[in-house]
Amino acid sequence: MIRKTNTALRSDSFPPWSSVYLLFTASLLSTELKCAGGMLVASTGPQTIQKAQGESVTLGCSYTPSPSDTGELDIEWSVVSPDTTQKDHMLMSFTSGTTYIHGDNTLGKGLSFAAPDPSMGDASMSIALLSTAHSATYQCKVKKSPGVDARKVSLVVMARPSVPKCWVEGGELIGEVVSLHCQSAEGSTPLQYRWGRENAGPFPAATTQDSVTGELRIRNHSHSSAGFYLCEVNNAVGAERCRINLRANKPPNRAAVIVGSIVGSLLLIFMLVVFIGLLYWKLSGRRDSEKEFSNDIREDAPPPESRPVSRRTSRSASQQPGAAYRQVGGTEVSSPDDGHTHSPSSNSRGHTPDKHRAECDGFSV
Repeated sequence: MIRKTNTALRSDSFPPWSSVYLLFTASLLSTELKCAGGMLVASTGPQTIQKAQGESVTLGCSYTPSPSDTGELDIEWSVVSPDTTQKDHMLMSFTSGTTYIHGDNTLGKGLSFAAPDPSMGDASMSIALLSTAHSATYQCKVKKSPGVDARKVSLVVMARPSVPKCWVEGGELIGEVVSLHCQSAEGSTPLQYRWGRENAGPFPAATTQDSVTGELRIRNHSHSSAGFYLCEVNNAVGAERCRINLRANKPPNRAAVIVGSIVGSLLLIFMLVVFIGLLYWKLSGRRDSEKEFSNDIREDAPPPESRPVSRRTSRSASQQPGAAYRQVGGTEVSSPDDGHTHSPSSNSRGHTPDKHRAECDGFSV
């Protein structure tokens, strides 16, 4: 009985409209607390943005100040340093109705506020003509004393893939293994390759492809696998493709190949033998020429000089074969076989007088 009485008293002490009043009061208090919280920066854009090199981008940053934020508006855009011990790099700011660019020639070029008047609640920043150097984490910071708030967004600038090159490895022979290759020289990774037939037909049986290396491998190549193939390479910001015609060639006659190899080998051996023979003949002829030349030199050598003999001596020797001769003072004197020796005159010790020489010459004649 007591418990029922207390419950009845509690229910009677609060009128039905009191619950509505309490809800209204709670919502009002939450709104006031929210306003008292200060500046609020928000954006509907993604936290990570991927863009292609050469394009433009707008990094969103919208803000809502509270009624208590009465100070001067200050907006700052900066690049967050990956090293927490280093300071962030200021790019652009808006203070007292003036825009300032603080970035260097690489990052500061092409920066601007997206709204004509950033003080109206839109502090978004636009970047024109993106390059890979713009890949970074950016921070938008809005201050209006006493409120302050910030937002970060990551920008990834990627290079589009270049037009790939397509080629075939192998002789495109029927019954052999044929590999189609596709490779792009430029482009931000990861690059994905995909092969397809131009007529949208299915791949031949026992065909495999690698999306990372760009290889399409066809085993047991045949006429059914011949035709045009397309290769497409893509990444997060672009795609390119190339086209190639795959043929089906008949394999060569193996017997003809073997016969040709044998004939070629024999011809090569014959040419080698002929070359060796000509070389030997040339060297032999050179040795024979050197021998003949040395023999000619020996036959043409002059004989040693002989001692001069006078006419008289040679004539007397012919008339008197038994006579002996000896040299005395430059004059030859004959000695008969009887053993008598004729002494020369007193003038014979020196040079023979001219008169005696003349008489001898006349006698000899």
